[in-house]
Amino acid sequence: MLKHVSFLTADLDAVLDFYVRLGGVTEKNLTTPEGYRRGVVRLGGEKGGRLQFFQIQGESPHPHAHWAEHIALHVTGLRALLPQLRAAGVTVSRDLTPSPGVRDMAFVLDPDGRQVELLEAGPG
Repeated sequence: MLKHVSFLTADLDAVLDFYVRLGGVTEKNLTTPEGYRRGVVRLGGEKGGRLQFFQIQGESPHPHAHWAEHIALHVTGLRALLPQLRAAGVTVSRDLTPSPGVRDMAFVLDPDGRQVELLEAGPG
């Protein structure tokens, strides 16, 4: 089972707020003994995976711009969520389209420019 995936971030508060808006829950937002800011967002309930972010002075995230490198999340109500994200200034990199499984799908960029696939959660 996946425990977490870890990324650098330029702005810990912005990236945590972004993933909370997508249904995540902030589990940690602290400063490490080394002086790094560290945040953890849980996605998908108590047994869900986590995204961990470090904001480190002098370090910058370098996400790949191509959609093939992305984080994929199930969300509910994607058709209503997408306009809300746009209104909040989130960049939509691939507009609403049917996925290969015929569910609504879109891609957005997180505050560091990471591609995030949003896929409408199915029944059950």
